[in-house]
Amino acid sequence: MKKLLEKYCAGNEALLEILVSHGESVAGKALEIARRHPEWDIDLKFLEEAALLHDIGVVRCNAPGIHCNGTEPYICHGILGAEILRTEGLEAHAKIAERHTGCGLTATSIKERNLPLPLDRVLYPISIEEQIICFADKFFSKTHLGEEKPIERIKASLAKHGQQNIEQFDEWMERFI
Repeated sequence: MKKLLEKYCAGNEALLEILVSHGESVAGKALEIARRHPEWDIDLKFLEEAALLHDIGVVRCNAPGIHCNGTEPYICHGILGAEILRTEGLEAHAKIAERHTGCGLTATSIKERNLPLPLDRVLYPISIEEQIICFADKFFSKTHLGEEKPIERIKASLAKHGQQNIEQFDEWMERFI
């Protein structure tokens, strides 16, 4: 899966380094959760791959602070990543990319906040793998690579996506940790 990141980050080694490091951190936490719950019978190889690729859409976003030189708003990176992954024939991976922003976004929250996101698809995690990666992602930023964020900082960041995101995170804390 690193080859796919290399393909889409061609010529941008700084972004590639960020995506690989961030993806590996998220994958590590996701695998840790999955291994604590063998009863969920999670495909660990898929979980690791999807965690590594979940942010691939940032290559099309305008986020100079993390070496992203695209034109799209950062909030769109999930759906942009899903488009890339679908083009590569990775539908299950695409759903994870598409559904990991915040703790997921409902059509109501998208409308209320006037976000430039489609209303015709599910943008919140449904499968256990989608939920685990979405949760694990909250612990790591792309600016402080390898550092796990404290819970208080995660919740403060989630507040911008609405109270339901904080409630979802708390529910996952009880279930996954």
